[in-house]
Amino acid sequence: MPENMIQADGLVKIYKSKQTEVLALQGLDLAVEEGELTALIGNSGSGKSTFLNMIGGLDRPSAGTLIVGGKNLFTMTEKELVVYKRDTVGFVWQNNGRNLLPYLSAIENIMLPMHLSDVKKKKEKATELLELVGMSSKKHSRLNTLSGGEQQRIAIAIALANSPKLLLADEPTGSVDPKTANYIFDIFTELNKSGQTILIVTHDVALSKKVKRVVAIRDGKISSERILKEKYADRLKEVTIDWRMEDTQEEYVIMDKAGRVQIPKELLGALELTDNKMKVELLDGKIVISKPKELE
Repeated sequence: MPENMIQADGLVKIYKSKQTEVLALQGLDLAVEEGELTALIGNSGSGKSTFLNMIGGLDRPSAGTLIVGGKNLFTMTEKELVVYKRDTVGFVWQNNGRNLLPYLSAIENIMLPMHLSDVKKKKEKATELLELVGMSSKKHSRLNTLSGGEQQRIAIAIALANSPKLLLADEPTGSVDPKTANYIFDIFTELNKSGQTILIVTHDVALSKKVKRVVAIRDGKISSERILKEKYADRLKEVTIDWRMEDTQEEYVIMDKAGRVQIPKELLGALELTDNKMKVELLDGKIVISKPKELE
């Protein structure tokens, strides 16, 4: 059985200021196995970016447990955290300005993080990564001569420069056209086939429907999960499928360790509740939630 690359248990993050206290994560539980390609979705303010930043070592948990690649991020020293960010995780940002230095060429940008590690034959590896992302012809190009999609492909190569155990991507297709978005996803798919663990934060409906596992965060907790249906698992490459229209995934509500579930708002709305009281009963092996008769 694959081991867990990410293990989060009861994860809490509180942001404090003099006047306010914001609870960004409220006891989040999530496990991601080695070799998984997982998408993380959620509305603005749901906590997904906070979670991604903590996995990337850019933020510290307030409480709970977060273990990535066998390393406990809650107990790391600052020195250990620097090594972790260099060797364990690679980050692809939506804003290409955070990935690329404009005064360096594409190949120089890719080689830069290698100087912080012990990578041998840096130029040779950078050339291989350029080929992987389909940018060999642009290796001497600078930032201002590349399109947004080309910059993002270089950014993926940079994130892979030190052979990270875990690749994190924050809205990697958010600022590119659909054709380029598909190309970028194909890169992630090929990387995943070779065993690379990848966690993507995305609002891209089409991309999320092509990922085998989609985890949704709401109010700082995991609320639901979608799993790619078996009949679609081997059809990721088919161009005839309209992923925005096809019902490719089974969706599940996630129960936390306290036995609590977050019921989707559209389902609660259909009950037309006037307060927070609901009737719960077991009928024919199914848990049924309904509006109490006295409230109908």
